[in-house]
Amino acid sequence: MKKFILALTTFLALSGTLHAAGGGVAWDKAPGNTSDHASLQNGARLFVNYCLNCHSAAYMRYNRLQDIGFTTEQIKDNLLFTTDKVGETMKSAIDPKQAKEWFGANPPDLTVIARSRAGHGGTGADYLYTFLRTFYPDETKATGWNNLAFPSVGMPHVLWELQGQRRPLVEIRKEHGHDVEIFKGWQQVTPGTMSPLQYDQAVGDLVNFLQWMGEPSQNTRVRVGVWVMLFLLVFTLIAWRLNAAYWKDVK
Repeated sequence: MKKFILALTTFLALSGTLHAAGGGVAWDKAPGNTSDHASLQNGARLFVNYCLNCHSAAYMRYNRLQDIGFTTEQIKDNLLFTTDKVGETMKSAIDPKQAKEWFGANPPDLTVIARSRAGHGGTGADYLYTFLRTFYPDETKATGWNNLAFPSVGMPHVLWELQGQRRPLVEIRKEHGHDVEIFKGWQQVTPGTMSPLQYDQAVGDLVNFLQWMGEPSQNTRVRVGVWVMLFLLVFTLIAWRLNAAYWKDVK
């Protein structure tokens, strides 16, 4: 039993060491608010301009963007790039075969990416918020970029002009006889068109849109759910008093 516990402890320690050495970082909390239409609209613009070139959202129709405040005219004039009909789904124009040759795999559909990426580190929105803010140049990779949240990712940093180029600052420590990289922060190499605060806000808006897109009716579901719970509470009170009145004369 002692040998088993010792082996299990060693395995967990080495697993944590290997994960840290691989460049994994703790996920930052995404500043999401799916009822903020201004944030969702900015996120939709960023998604169409920077993500839809390679990634599809094949289960989301353009006209559903009316739910976050866009008019049909605004959708047609500013957001339709791959189709002429607002009733069509948000499909990418990239050829899957070419995408596989360029990136090693076909870029995944992003309709429910915020829901599918949840894990022990936080929500899917937390992961995406961290992922989109932890790219750094890496000449050893085919795309020229690497990522702390997803080491050796095949995706390039499509938002690099907005963020600029940064490199991670790490400290090497010895733990359990192994070298462990401890992330200490970032050093700005070249500036972007946005300040760090502006970039974080833009990524927050993009992630907010991705989170909303995974379940567009979530705000309605929550609102209806509150009324249902209030109804059940009132009905329970009435049923309790009715039960007491019915049985009061029964010995």
